[in-house]
Amino acid sequence: MELRAAHEDWMDERETRVWGEWGLATLAATHWLTADATELEGLPGRWRASDGEVRGEVHGEDVRLAPGQQLEAAGVLLRGFERDGSLALRVLDPAAPAARGISSIERFEFSEAARLHGRVRGEAATAETRSVDDHAATLSFDAIVELEWEGEPFSLTVQEDDGWYFAAFADATAGRESHAFRFIRFPVPVDGEAVVDFNRAYLPPCAFSDHYVCVMPVPGNRWSVPIRAGERLVR
Repeated sequence: MELRAAHEDWMDERETRVWGEWGLATLAATHWLTADATELEGLPGRWRASDGEVRGEVHGEDVRLAPGQQLEAAGVLLRGFERDGSLALRVLDPAAPAARGISSIERFEFSEAARLHGRVRGEAATAETRSVDDHAATLSFDAIVELEWEGEPFSLTVQEDDGWYFAAFADATAGRESHAFRFIRFPVPVDGEAVVDFNRAYLPPCAFSDHYVCVMPVPGNRWSVPIRAGERLVR
């Protein structure tokens, strides 16, 4: 019961993160900028990238947004965004989910059997990755977690972030029973024995808006094993 109750709390937090006023599902646009000022659809003024900042104008006032900084204006949220030195202006609009006809997350049934124990191998490496918009990059990975699901062994290549391991993966349900790929986060273990709860596998932001630029799974994280746990699809 404790596991199920904790999972329900996690789902409640997830629902707020996705469907809240400025949640993941509200991303309406990502405008990539250059040094040349240009008009952007639905926004006042002209916008450009300059000295590592997004610069523009809202109702006659100069706006400067570093990556991660944001400003609420005219019912939307403007946020600076950066990828590999390129700058963009993101626009979050609470009306965006309804405009796209999405309102809920479909999930597999909760299963204690989906809480897997695995052994961590600390193998730092780099790998070529692709984002959903076909952007190529080389990313660093910190470890490999060896797992087993219903008698089938597989491995998960992960990145470490502030005490957590993170990975994108695509299992045998991907593209049919579930989204094309999903994400998973779990605590970095202190003894090399990881607990990976696939009930908390979650949909990437790009499942809610085409304006996200999610990185897709590396080859080692694409499996013939069906992981019927966690979030499945956006409805």
